[in-house]
Amino acid sequence: MPLSNGSWRGRVLLVGLLLVFYLIAAVFISGLSDIQPGGLSNRVFRGGPGGFIIAHDNSLRLGSRLYRVGNGGGIIPVLQANRRLRLQWCSALKFDDPPSKTITALVSFPGSGNTWLRYLIQQATGIYTGSIYIDFGLLKNGFPAEKVTDGSVIVVKTHESSAKGRAPFSKAILLLRSPAAAIQAEFNRQSGGHVGFASPDRYKRHKGELWMQFVRQNIKIWRRTYIDWLTQFTGPIHIIFYDKLVDNVEHTLRGLIEFLGRPIDKELLQCAIERKEGIYRRHKRILNFDPFTKKMRAFIQNEQNYVFNVIYSYRSRITTNDENFFTKFRRQHPQFNNNISTITTISNES
Repeated sequence: MPLSNGSWRGRVLLVGLLLVFYLIAAVFISGLSDIQPGGLSNRVFRGGPGGFIIAHDNSLRLGSRLYRVGNGGGIIPVLQANRRLRLQWCSALKFDDPPSKTITALVSFPGSGNTWLRYLIQQATGIYTGSIYIDFGLLKNGFPAEKVTDGSVIVVKTHESSAKGRAPFSKAILLLRSPAAAIQAEFNRQSGGHVGFASPDRYKRHKGELWMQFVRQNIKIWRRTYIDWLTQFTGPIHIIFYDKLVDNVEHTLRGLIEFLGRPIDKELLQCAIERKEGIYRRHKRILNFDPFTKKMRAFIQNEQNYVFNVIYSYRSRITTNDENFFTKFRRQHPQFNNNISTITTISNES
């Protein structure tokens, strides 16, 4: 029997809808395929019925919901603002007006506590912090000045290490965490978001080769980031050691605000100390095994010593939140004698 006009139209409509769905799925999958697991992507993709964006930090917006692409390519929900996690600010946050002529970089290797320090700075000063990146999770949860890089923000987050990356800045704050802790924190972030964790089995996949490769790649980035800023940046540098920040938030914030040339608001500072935890500090989680082998710890320590010796060598133009750093380093490492060329570095076979 010949098909009726109504039946024919229904089939055409069904085929058309299937074709549209196929095209949407193809665009979505092609966008995901351009992300390198375990690495940062600077590419931005748009598409889909509600629109999606994959930003530099592998965050993915699909319609109104936000996700992150994990190390293994899986999709992880990103922390969203809700009543239980809503931040309480010590004062109404604002942009610097008029904008400062001095733009200060907040430099760190990923996983060093940059977001937590930005939170503390905003609490203690009432001024937005900016970033050269855009992280949608942060944008919706207390950091509306993502992607703002001018003098209207008090500091600008960056992980970059190059002449182009340094060029916009007059001052630099280097947030420095021990490389083993920073690398593991970044591994956790890429696997579970800003406050999540990598599952224990992720360290052991492919007999631990993926984890080893991650450590090899990132210890080199850790070293390059700090060496570049220490030796090539000509402006004033203030170093914040993460462990000292944890031990004494008030002392660290006072030194940082003074370095920025800002007056200290005692009420805001006290409030920042009382609310120091916020929602962006990852709590410790103890693994029942050490993910770092003896060999890994040896070359990580070697790279840390190299960077610390460079800090010591440039001590005449550096301030830090650890007043005893230079004395302790000189006492513990007399063999360096300011000669950074005598320190061995990681070989390709490490």
